[in-house]
Amino acid sequence: MNKGKAFSFLDSQNKSPKPKTLSFAFEGLSFAVTTTKCGCATANQTPIGDDVFSVTSSSSSDFDYLGESTKGDLNLNLDHIHSLAVDGQSTLEGPIEEVAWMEAEEAENLLRDLGIPNPSSSRYSPRGIFCTRTLNLRSISAIGYDMDYTLMHYNVMAWEGRAYDYCMDNLRKVGFPVDGLAFDPDLVIRGLVIDKEKGNLVKADRFGYVKRAMHGTKMLSTRAVSEIYGRELVDLRKESKWEFLNTLFSVSEAVAYMQMVDRLDDGTITAELGPLDYKGLYKALYLEILFIRLLVLVMYAPFFNFQCGFQAVGRALFRAHVEGQLKSEIMSKPELFVEPDPELPLALLDQKEAGKKLLLITNSDYHYTNKMMQHSFDRYLPNNMGWRDLFDIVIVSARKPEFFQMAQPMYEVVTNEGLMRPCFKAETGGLYSGGSAQMVESSLNIHGDEILYVGDHIYTDVSQSKVHLRWRTALICRELEDEYSALIHSRVHRESLIELINQKEVVGDLFNQLRLALQRRTKGRPAQTLAATNMEDQDLTESMQKLLIVMQRLDTKIATMLEADGELFNKRWGFLSRAGLWDKSHIMRQIEKYADIYTSRVSNFLHYTPFMYFRSQEQSLAHDSYNHTMLNGSATMDNHQ
Repeated sequence: MNKGKAFSFLDSQNKSPKPKTLSFAFEGLSFAVTTTKCGCATANQTPIGDDVFSVTSSSSSDFDYLGESTKGDLNLNLDHIHSLAVDGQSTLEGPIEEVAWMEAEEAENLLRDLGIPNPSSSRYSPRGIFCTRTLNLRSISAIGYDMDYTLMHYNVMAWEGRAYDYCMDNLRKVGFPVDGLAFDPDLVIRGLVIDKEKGNLVKADRFGYVKRAMHGTKMLSTRAVSEIYGRELVDLRKESKWEFLNTLFSVSEAVAYMQMVDRLDDGTITAELGPLDYKGLYKALYLEILFIRLLVLVMYAPFFNFQCGFQAVGRALFRAHVEGQLKSEIMSKPELFVEPDPELPLALLDQKEAGKKLLLITNSDYHYTNKMMQHSFDRYLPNNMGWRDLFDIVIVSARKPEFFQMAQPMYEVVTNEGLMRPCFKAETGGLYSGGSAQMVESSLNIHGDEILYVGDHIYTDVSQSKVHLRWRTALICRELEDEYSALIHSRVHRESLIELINQKEVVGDLFNQLRLALQRRTKGRPAQTLAATNMEDQDLTESMQKLLIVMQRLDTKIATMLEADGELFNKRWGFLSRAGLWDKSHIMRQIEKYADIYTSRVSNFLHYTPFMYFRSQEQSLAHDSYNHTMLNGSATMDNHQ
């Protein structure tokens, strides 16, 4: 393939007899070529490797037309244009539209011949990486990763199921009626919100309006939802009322709570346990679920309000039991809880070899992290590499989100047994406990948007790293794969539903016009047009009656189809990212606000490259109907003229 056809000189018209440095650019590649009078580059040999290319440094970087840094872009340093394998400068000339079209076609052919999937095909698959804010991966100097549900994906039924079982055992021992209850992961999905005052679980749209709701384990009717929440919006800032389920670790908590709401309602929770309302019940369950997490992973310690929790149930009577069994159970049999991903270590290896500094920043403790990372990584790495060889800095017990918010003491882990000593600066290859993001930036001399952080928790990982540090962010949401597939299989259903809605709109428009004509007639005024004014009373009435019957039947059909929309993903709650047919869910709004890119798993980076330029897609607006007007309304506009 003639690569020269892809490039356009910025100074191709210069006719100076002296050697001239010409600059041109294509897809983040900046080129500087020295030419002579004839316009051909001069060289004695064709350079290769580092003699040909250099990388744009931070000090010499600029910003491209999308506002992204050009740091990390590749530069071509040549004394002779012959090394481009083109016949002089002439082949680089011509309209860029034609050059780009030919080059794109040849690029697709070459990718196909090489057996390399086109990155554009990955964007249209469940394993795609989806972009909400343009991100030049070349300009990223360091990539930080969370561990749990990010670098390693737990089997939800196994992990959350065991957490649920231990919670139920503890509640049973202090007198809660839990017999007959079982873990049901389909009862909830990520992105729902618990109303702790009313004992409800709700799904809100991007504005905070509640679209679906469940009391206990029973779904509420549309009428009931309107009566309860018609004048109230979900506001996550009111933490005393709302609890956002923004991670898969929330599943067991929500399932247990909704089941116990049923028991509270039917009176099976006895008075001996104390005067519990829905909020007090949540505190009781929160204590048990959270305490299990603290002992196993030290996950959410910053959120824990011990004073409130201990007032409810048990006062952690079974700490030793939980710590001794669940933690040892996971570490002794990780294969029962962790889903393997052989592509994951290779994706990180590509990033490391591309010059990215890789960081592991997890709230899990050292022993748990080491055991689980060995299980998930070491067997898939080449050349006897271990998981530690991938990462420039490893930080355990990070205590996110405070890790991103404030300075904290940092300790170096110096022995395999976890012995630690205080330190004040992280070194490459080091293993640390605690500390802060500012210390990481200082140690690496890398700051702000030069760092990409990847995690599964919208608040702890994504929101706080962006708000406080302006790091670039990526959210891992495994459910995207199931949702994407469900959307594909729901295409016919959704198209039929939209067609019915469109028909209802047309019929409704005519009905409303006839209704207005009737209204004016009863007031002794003419209708909108002469023809409408001259309609017979009987024709007007009969037309309205027929249209009303049609609309009522359409309403019944549409309501049934709307209720079923998304049931291939979850029968109760529909799609994770949607609230209703067209609107976005509350969690989708959070993702768009805080995550620059989002995807189902970290190994999806393997289908792209460490040099990928992710571009956000056009965002549609309500008044974008002007496109339809411009395409189809020109004749009408001409007639009016």
